[in-house]
Amino acid sequence: MEVEMKIRGLMMDPVTNMPIVVLKDAQGTAVLPIWVGIYEANAIALEIEKVQTPRPMTHDLLRNVFLGLDVRVQKVVVNDLKDDTFYALIWVERNGEIMSIDSRPSDALALALRVDCPIFVEDEVLKSSKISSAISEKSTSEELRKWLEGLSDEDLGRYKM
Repeated sequence: MEVEMKIRGLMMDPVTNMPIVVLKDAQGTAVLPIWVGIYEANAIALEIEKVQTPRPMTHDLLRNVFLGLDVRVQKVVVNDLKDDTFYALIWVERNGEIMSIDSRPSDALALALRVDCPIFVEDEVLKSSKISSAISEKSTSEELRKWLEGLSDEDLGRYKM
């Protein structure tokens, strides 16, 4: 089962100093932090802030290619978590044919923002994420997870949605 999520913000992990995309469901009961690379975080931040670049960035190019080929992005789904690595699918439709494209979650999320399509997370990924954090031996990971779940809009800082 898929749970619809929204990007609630983009922030820096105070422990690792890596960017985190924070996803929350509509009810605010499920929170999924996804650690991303600096460049991917920048691509997401540019779209959150609606910054126009002089030339198309990679995700803008992908959006333009899809538009030019009359391909509609239906949704993106964070569909798996293996060895602390998230996986995603971009679901597209062209001429009535639906297909999925394997993607890193950060790229799928950056594209979803640009084409304004829904973002989903598989229920099993949410459960696995909670299980993996619960059995983590690092207290900092557990503390960080609790901190993330308690974030308010003000805590999300500049890149909140």
